Amino acid sequence: MTTTDIPRPADVDSGRRISKKRPRKTATGGLRQAVSATTLLWIMACLYGFPVLWFVLSSLKPASDLFSYPLTLVPHNPTLSGFKAAWDSANFSQYFVNTAIVCVITTILTVGVSCCTGYALAKYDNRWLKAFFLCILATTMLPSEVMLAPEFLVVRNLGLYNSFAGIILPAVLTATGCFMFRQFFLTVPDELVEAARIDGARELSIFLRIMVPLSRPIMLTLAILSFQWRWNDYIWPLLMLNDPNKFTVQIGIQSIVGAQNINWSVLLGASVISMIPLIAIFLVFQRYVMSADINAGLKD
Repeated sequence: MTTTDIPRPADVDSGRRISKKRPRKTATGGLRQAVSATTLLWIMACLYGFPVLWFVLSSLKPASDLFSYPLTLVPHNPTLSGFKAAWDSANFSQYFVNTAIVCVITTILTVGVSCCTGYALAKYDNRWLKAFFLCILATTMLPSEVMLAPEFLVVRNLGLYNSFAGIILPAVLTATGCFMFRQFFLTVPDELVEAARIDGARELSIFLRIMVPLSRPIMLTLAILSFQWRWNDYIWPLLMLNDPNKFTVQIGIQSIVGAQNINWSVLLGASVISMIPLIAIFLVFQRYVMSADINAGLKD
Protein backbone atom coordinates (compact mmCIF):
# COMPACT_ATOMS: atom_id res chain seq x y z
CA MET A 1 0.00 0.00 0.00
CA THR A 2 1.39 3.37 -0.96
CA THR A 3 1.12 6.51 1.02
CA THR A 4 -1.60 7.79 -1.27
CA ASP A 5 -3.85 4.89 -0.30
CA ILE A 6 -3.83 5.79 3.41
CA PRO A 7 -6.83 7.95 4.32
CA ARG A 8 -5.85 11.26 5.78
CA PRO A 9 -7.29 12.43 9.10
CA ALA A 10 -8.84 15.45 7.45
CA ASP A 11 -10.73 13.24 5.01
CA VAL A 12 -11.99 11.03 7.80
CA ASP A 13 -13.21 14.01 9.79
CA SER A 14 -14.97 15.53 6.79
CA GLY A 15 -16.69 12.21 6.05
CA ARG A 16 -17.93 12.01 9.61
CA ARG A 17 -19.27 15.54 9.41
CA ILE A 18 -21.16 14.75 6.21
CA SER A 19 -22.61 11.52 7.63
CA LYS A 20 -23.81 13.41 10.70
CA LYS A 21 -25.51 16.11 8.66
CA ARG A 22 -27.46 13.74 6.41
CA PRO A 23 -29.81 12.33 9.08
CA ARG A 24 -30.71 15.89 10.09
CA LYS A 25 -31.77 16.71 6.54
CA THR A 26 -33.74 13.47 6.29
CA ALA A 27 -35.49 14.08 9.59
CA THR A 28 -36.34 17.62 8.59
CA GLY A 29 -37.73 16.46 5.25
CA GLY A 30 -39.82 13.74 6.93
CA LEU A 31 -41.16 16.26 9.44
CA ARG A 32 -42.16 18.59 6.63
CA GLN A 33 -43.93 15.77 4.80
CA ALA A 34 -45.77 14.72 7.97
CA VAL A 35 -46.86 18.27 8.71
CA SER A 36 -48.05 18.84 5.16
CA ALA A 37 -49.98 15.54 5.12
CA THR A 38 -51.55 16.30 8.51
CA THR A 39 -52.52 19.78 7.37
CA LEU A 40 -54.12 18.38 4.24
CA LEU A 41 -56.11 15.86 6.27
CA TRP A 42 -57.34 18.58 8.63
CA ILE A 43 -58.41 20.72 5.68
CA MET A 44 -60.35 17.80 4.17
CA ALA A 45 -61.93 16.99 7.55
CA CYS A 46 -63.10 20.58 7.88
CA LEU A 47 -64.51 20.61 4.35
CA TYR A 48 -66.48 17.42 4.96
CA GLY A 49 -67.40 18.17 8.56
CA PHE A 50 -68.64 21.75 8.18
CA PRO A 51 -71.89 20.81 6.33
CA VAL A 52 -72.59 18.09 8.88
CA LEU A 53 -71.97 20.53 11.74
CA TRP A 54 -74.30 23.09 10.12
CA PHE A 55 -76.92 20.36 9.65
CA VAL A 56 -76.79 19.23 13.31
CA LEU A 57 -76.81 22.76 14.72
CA SER A 58 -79.69 23.73 12.43
CA SER A 59 -81.78 20.94 13.95
CA LEU A 60 -81.49 22.77 17.29
CA LYS A 61 -82.92 25.99 15.87
CA PRO A 62 -86.61 26.96 15.99
CA ALA A 63 -88.41 26.92 12.66
CA SER A 64 -88.50 30.72 12.59
CA ASP A 65 -84.68 30.99 12.82
CA LEU A 66 -83.77 28.57 10.03
CA PHE A 67 -84.18 31.10 7.23
CA SER A 68 -83.55 34.30 9.16
CA TYR A 69 -81.12 36.79 7.65
CA PRO A 70 -78.22 36.91 8.22
CA LEU A 71 -77.69 33.17 8.56
CA THR A 72 -75.99 32.04 11.74
CA LEU A 73 -74.18 28.83 12.49
CA VAL A 74 -74.82 28.69 16.24
CA PRO A 75 -78.50 28.80 17.29
CA HIS A 76 -79.40 31.77 19.49
CA ASN A 77 -82.27 29.96 21.20
CA PRO A 78 -81.47 26.22 21.00
CA THR A 79 -84.45 23.94 21.41
CA LEU A 80 -85.30 20.25 21.14
CA SER A 81 -88.84 20.85 19.94
CA GLY A 82 -87.96 19.60 16.44
CA PHE A 83 -86.78 16.26 17.83
CA LYS A 84 -89.84 15.86 20.03
CA ALA A 85 -92.22 16.78 17.21
CA ALA A 86 -90.47 14.37 14.85
CA TRP A 87 -90.68 11.50 17.33
CA ASP A 88 -94.35 12.18 18.11
CA SER A 89 -95.52 12.87 14.53
CA ALA A 90 -94.40 9.48 13.23
CA ASN A 91 -94.21 6.01 14.70
CA PHE A 92 -90.44 6.20 15.01
CA SER A 93 -90.14 3.52 17.65
CA GLN A 94 -91.73 0.97 15.30
CA TYR A 95 -89.65 2.25 12.38
CA PHE A 96 -86.47 1.79 14.40
CA VAL A 97 -87.40 -1.77 15.35
CA ASN A 98 -88.25 -2.69 11.75
CA THR A 99 -85.05 -1.17 10.41
CA ALA A 100 -82.95 -2.82 13.11
CA ILE A 101 -84.39 -6.24 12.26
CA VAL A 102 -83.69 -5.78 8.56
CA CYS A 103 -80.18 -4.39 9.09
CA VAL A 104 -79.00 -6.98 11.63
CA ILE A 105 -80.23 -10.02 9.69
CA THR A 106 -78.99 -8.67 6.35
CA THR A 107 -75.57 -7.79 7.80
CA ILE A 108 -75.06 -11.24 9.32
CA LEU A 109 -76.06 -13.01 6.11
CA THR A 110 -74.04 -10.64 3.93
CA VAL A 111 -70.84 -11.14 5.93
CA GLY A 112 -71.26 -14.93 6.03
CA VAL A 113 -72.08 -15.38 2.34
CA SER A 114 -69.39 -12.93 1.21
CA CYS A 115 -66.77 -14.65 3.37
CA CYS A 116 -67.57 -18.09 1.92
CA THR A 117 -67.70 -16.77 -1.63
CA GLY A 118 -64.47 -14.80 -1.31
CA TYR A 119 -62.61 -17.82 0.11
CA ALA A 120 -63.77 -20.06 -2.73
CA LEU A 121 -62.83 -17.48 -5.37
CA ALA A 122 -59.38 -16.93 -3.85
CA LYS A 123 -58.21 -20.41 -2.86
CA TYR A 124 -59.73 -22.73 -5.46
CA ASP A 125 -58.26 -22.75 -8.95
CA ASN A 126 -61.12 -23.28 -11.37
CA ARG A 127 -61.89 -21.46 -14.60
CA TRP A 128 -65.61 -21.51 -13.90
CA LEU A 129 -65.02 -19.77 -10.60
CA LYS A 130 -63.04 -17.09 -12.41
CA ALA A 131 -65.88 -16.62 -14.90
CA PHE A 132 -68.33 -16.45 -12.00
CA PHE A 133 -66.21 -13.77 -10.34
CA LEU A 134 -66.26 -11.70 -13.53
CA CYS A 135 -70.04 -11.99 -13.62
CA ILE A 136 -70.20 -10.76 -10.02
CA LEU A 137 -68.01 -7.78 -10.85
CA ALA A 138 -70.12 -7.04 -13.93
CA THR A 139 -73.11 -6.37 -11.68
CA THR A 140 -71.33 -3.29 -10.29
CA MET A 141 -71.37 -1.73 -13.76
CA LEU A 142 -75.16 -1.72 -13.91
CA PRO A 143 -77.11 1.14 -12.34
CA SER A 144 -79.31 0.07 -9.46
CA GLU A 145 -82.36 1.52 -11.24
CA VAL A 146 -81.90 -0.98 -14.09
CA MET A 147 -82.07 -3.93 -11.68
CA LEU A 148 -85.10 -2.75 -9.72
CA ALA A 149 -87.73 -4.04 -12.18
CA PRO A 150 -86.41 -7.63 -12.56
CA GLU A 151 -85.70 -7.90 -8.83
CA PHE A 152 -89.21 -6.73 -8.02
CA LEU A 153 -90.76 -9.28 -10.40
CA VAL A 154 -88.70 -12.12 -8.95
CA VAL A 155 -89.51 -11.21 -5.34
CA ARG A 156 -93.21 -10.77 -6.13
CA ASN A 157 -93.41 -14.11 -7.93
CA LEU A 158 -91.79 -15.78 -4.92
CA GLY A 159 -94.56 -14.44 -2.70
CA LEU A 160 -92.25 -12.20 -0.65
CA TYR A 161 -93.96 -8.89 -1.42
CA ASN A 162 -94.73 -6.70 1.60
CA SER A 163 -92.45 -8.71 3.89
CA PHE A 164 -89.07 -8.24 5.51
CA ALA A 165 -87.75 -11.28 3.64
CA GLY A 166 -88.36 -9.46 0.36
CA ILE A 167 -86.04 -6.67 1.54
CA ILE A 168 -83.39 -8.90 3.08
CA LEU A 169 -82.79 -11.65 0.51
CA PRO A 170 -81.95 -9.47 -2.54
CA ALA A 171 -79.39 -7.56 -0.47
CA VAL A 172 -77.50 -10.55 0.94
CA LEU A 173 -74.97 -11.11 -1.85
CA THR A 174 -73.01 -7.99 -2.75
CA ALA A 175 -70.21 -7.68 -5.27
CA THR A 176 -68.32 -5.35 -2.93
CA GLY A 177 -68.29 -7.90 -0.12
CA CYS A 178 -67.15 -10.75 -2.37
CA PHE A 179 -64.40 -8.60 -3.82
CA MET A 180 -63.17 -7.48 -0.38
CA PHE A 181 -62.90 -11.04 0.96
CA ARG A 182 -61.36 -12.39 -2.23
CA GLN A 183 -58.63 -9.76 -2.23
CA PHE A 184 -57.92 -10.40 1.44
CA PHE A 185 -57.74 -14.18 1.12
CA LEU A 186 -55.36 -13.80 -1.82
CA THR A 187 -52.89 -12.19 0.58
CA VAL A 188 -53.04 -15.18 2.95
CA PRO A 189 -50.07 -17.47 2.19
CA ASP A 190 -51.00 -20.78 0.60
CA GLU A 191 -48.40 -22.44 2.85
CA LEU A 192 -50.71 -21.84 5.80
CA VAL A 193 -53.50 -23.79 4.12
CA GLU A 194 -51.16 -26.55 2.97
CA ALA A 195 -49.71 -26.94 6.48
CA ALA A 196 -53.22 -27.38 7.87
CA ARG A 197 -54.02 -29.98 5.21
CA ILE A 198 -50.85 -31.90 6.01
CA ASP A 199 -51.89 -31.95 9.67
CA GLY A 200 -55.15 -33.61 8.62
CA ALA A 201 -57.51 -30.64 8.80
CA ARG A 202 -60.54 -30.73 6.52
CA GLU A 203 -61.59 -27.90 4.25
CA LEU A 204 -64.43 -26.79 6.50
CA SER A 205 -62.15 -26.84 9.53
CA ILE A 206 -59.52 -24.80 7.67
CA PHE A 207 -62.10 -22.23 6.73
CA LEU A 208 -63.71 -21.92 10.17
CA ARG A 209 -60.60 -22.19 12.37
CA ILE A 210 -58.00 -20.38 10.25
CA MET A 211 -59.53 -18.20 7.56
CA VAL A 212 -62.48 -16.80 9.48
CA PRO A 213 -60.38 -15.57 12.46
CA LEU A 214 -57.84 -14.01 10.09
CA SER A 215 -60.57 -12.18 8.18
CA ARG A 216 -62.02 -10.55 11.28
CA PRO A 217 -60.98 -7.00 10.25
CA ILE A 218 -62.63 -7.42 6.83
CA MET A 219 -65.73 -8.90 8.44
CA LEU A 220 -66.12 -5.93 10.76
CA THR A 221 -65.50 -3.45 7.95
CA LEU A 222 -68.09 -5.09 5.72
CA ALA A 223 -70.51 -5.33 8.65
CA ILE A 224 -70.29 -1.58 9.22
CA LEU A 225 -70.75 -0.85 5.52
CA SER A 226 -73.61 -3.32 5.12
CA PHE A 227 -75.45 -1.96 8.15
CA GLN A 228 -75.04 1.56 6.79
CA TRP A 229 -76.30 0.56 3.33
CA ARG A 230 -79.40 -1.12 4.67
CA TRP A 231 -80.14 1.62 7.21
CA ASN A 232 -80.02 4.31 4.52
CA ASP A 233 -81.86 2.25 1.90
CA TYR A 234 -85.00 4.00 0.69
CA ILE A 235 -86.00 3.00 -2.85
CA TRP A 236 -86.20 -0.79 -2.38
CA PRO A 237 -88.21 -0.76 0.90
CA LEU A 238 -90.52 1.86 -0.66
CA LEU A 239 -91.25 -0.52 -3.56
CA MET A 240 -91.61 -3.65 -1.43
CA LEU A 241 -93.66 -2.42 1.53
CA ASN A 242 -97.19 -1.03 1.63
CA ASP A 243 -98.01 -1.75 5.26
CA PRO A 244 -97.27 1.30 7.49
CA ASN A 245 -96.45 -1.02 10.40
CA LYS A 246 -93.52 -2.43 8.40
CA PHE A 247 -92.03 0.85 7.18
CA THR A 248 -88.35 1.55 7.78
CA VAL A 249 -86.79 4.73 9.12
CA GLN A 250 -86.13 6.33 5.73
CA ILE A 251 -89.74 5.84 4.62
CA GLY A 252 -90.86 7.28 7.96
CA ILE A 253 -88.75 10.39 7.40
CA GLN A 254 -90.23 10.80 3.93
CA SER A 255 -93.73 10.62 5.37
CA ILE A 256 -93.00 13.79 7.35
CA VAL A 257 -92.57 15.78 4.15
CA GLY A 258 -95.91 17.28 3.14
CA ALA A 259 -97.22 17.87 -0.34
CA GLN A 260 -97.61 21.65 0.05
CA ASN A 261 -95.19 22.68 2.77
CA ILE A 262 -92.27 21.21 4.68
CA ASN A 263 -91.67 21.63 8.39
CA TRP A 264 -87.90 21.90 8.20
CA SER A 265 -87.41 21.84 11.95
CA VAL A 266 -89.19 18.50 12.25
CA LEU A 267 -87.46 17.10 9.17
CA LEU A 268 -84.00 18.05 10.45
CA GLY A 269 -84.76 16.56 13.85
CA ALA A 270 -85.91 13.28 12.31
CA SER A 271 -82.82 13.14 10.10
CA VAL A 272 -80.48 13.64 13.05
CA ILE A 273 -82.31 10.94 15.01
CA SER A 274 -81.79 8.52 12.12
CA MET A 275 -78.03 9.24 12.18
CA ILE A 276 -77.51 8.32 15.83
CA PRO A 277 -77.37 4.48 15.43
CA LEU A 278 -74.85 4.73 12.56
CA ILE A 279 -72.57 7.04 14.52
CA ALA A 280 -72.79 4.82 17.61
CA ILE A 281 -71.94 1.66 15.66
CA PHE A 282 -68.95 3.32 14.00
CA LEU A 283 -67.59 4.65 17.29
CA VAL A 284 -67.92 1.24 18.95
CA PHE A 285 -66.38 -0.90 16.20
CA GLN A 286 -63.84 1.42 14.61
CA ARG A 287 -61.05 0.27 16.94
CA TYR A 288 -61.54 -3.32 15.76
CA VAL A 289 -60.94 -2.43 12.12
CA MET A 290 -57.22 -3.09 11.89
CA SER A 291 -54.81 -5.15 9.83
CA ALA A 292 -54.61 -8.85 10.57
CA ASP A 293 -51.44 -10.87 11.09
CA ILE A 294 -51.71 -13.21 8.12
CA ASN A 295 -48.30 -14.73 8.82
CA ALA A 296 -49.38 -16.15 12.17
CA GLY A 297 -48.58 -19.84 12.45
CA LEU A 298 -45.85 -19.83 9.80
CA LYS A 299 -42.16 -20.41 10.45
CA ASP A 300 -39.33 -18.91 8.45
